[in-house]
Amino acid sequence: MNATTTRGSLLAALACVLVGGSFTANSLLGDYPYAGGQFLRYGLAFLLLLPLAGPGATTRLRALGARRWLRLALLAAVGMVGFNLAVLAAERTAEPAVPGVFVGCAPVVVAVLVPLLEGRRPQRVVLYGALFVAVGAFTVQGWGRTDGMGIAFSVCALAGEVGFAVLAVPVLRPLGPRLLSTVVCGIAAAESAVAGVLADGAGWLRRPDAVEAGALLWQAVVVTVVGFVCWYMGMQRIGAERATLFSGLIPVAAACTAPLVGTGSYGAAQAVGSALVFAGVAVGSGVGSGASPRFARGRRSPARRQRAFERSLEKL
Repeated sequence: MNATTTRGSLLAALACVLVGGSFTANSLLGDYPYAGGQFLRYGLAFLLLLPLAGPGATTRLRALGARRWLRLALLAAVGMVGFNLAVLAAERTAEPAVPGVFVGCAPVVVAVLVPLLEGRRPQRVVLYGALFVAVGAFTVQGWGRTDGMGIAFSVCALAGEVGFAVLAVPVLRPLGPRLLSTVVCGIAAAESAVAGVLADGAGWLRRPDAVEAGALLWQAVVVTVVGFVCWYMGMQRIGAERATLFSGLIPVAAACTAPLVGTGSYGAAQAVGSALVFAGVAVGSGVGSGASPRFARGRRSPARRQRAFERSLEKL
């Protein structure tokens, strides 16, 4: 692995570990209005990211066409607000492990979807790694009680997780990780406010108590500001196909942090599942092997494949 790939892998891994910790923070927000919490989280993150957007931000935003602005709105709606809403809705009739298992399948979906949109076959080594990650995520979380609605909303959560990576590809290059994170957080805050007013009326927002405020601050500052920027910086370096492999670290991080707040335990199943996830990430991303599965001999260069992928997504 070269230095760029190594840095990209570490950034993607850090982002997913932080997101996994947010699942534990979510358990402390069970009584707080959903849309109001999302509004506070993304609104605060937007304000914190605004000074970090970088020079020329206004010029870059003006250069975006209507189609890319629509894509940004869709990214925020599907990959952020919609994803969290789907998880919450799934957990009303299903145990939390059920949407977690579906979300753990995101690396498999992306490992197939991204190459097809690029006009090439899925790479076996990445697909095998993704399968290891999915099995490991299932082992960490197990399976729980559910019904048809729980499964349906879990599938929606999977779509949101995939969309958070894939929908960002055409706008990541012109905006960069920091400005992209800033814009989608602002859009997600606005979408959350609209959803809150429509769903909960006047009760969509209230003053959080001390525990809720701590959880919201963690989600806004650490998970969103740091996590989103790291995720998109990592994806910029290694691509969506390989970066999504690291989403298998989300349930691992959740399982490791849950005992800290008394919402779970870490036992043999979690240890075995964690080992499978680590193995899948190592196999699919080429970590520690000195090889890079994305740069296969005889294929188009990474830059050309990335541009082809972006053009494919622009047409959707």
